[in-house]
Amino acid sequence: MSYYINKTLKNISFEDGIARITESLKNEGFGILTEIDLKATLKKKLDVDFYNYKILGACNPGFAYKALLAENKIGTMLPCNVIVQEKKPGEIEISAVDPMASMQAVESENLGDLAKEVKKKLENCINAL
Repeated sequence: MSYYINKTLKNISFEDGIARITESLKNEGFGILTEIDLKATLKKKLDVDFYNYKILGACNPGFAYKALLAENKIGTMLPCNVIVQEKKPGEIEISAVDPMASMQAVESENLGDLAKEVKKKLENCINAL
């Protein structure tokens, strides 16, 4: 089983890729709680050059609440990470965690159906790009 859902977009800027996935996530009820710029962090901390790579922490509050009610330690796996990376100029790869894969580690019947719903929403986001 793959642990991510992804799509590659061509002939767009890195910033446009971020804007597109942010809007797509919003349309499915997600907001961005965190944004980690790995390129800037690696430059600052290790003085290495890296390609454009951002991790977006996406959260759908309703699903997060249901997951927390089902399993109070599930916060260790929240929010849902979505990455935007540009290995080649103008070619943007957008990937989201597959909640079904990450939830396999948690033994909770209640989370299985919830993970399926979240996966479907994340697939909708990626497919809409």
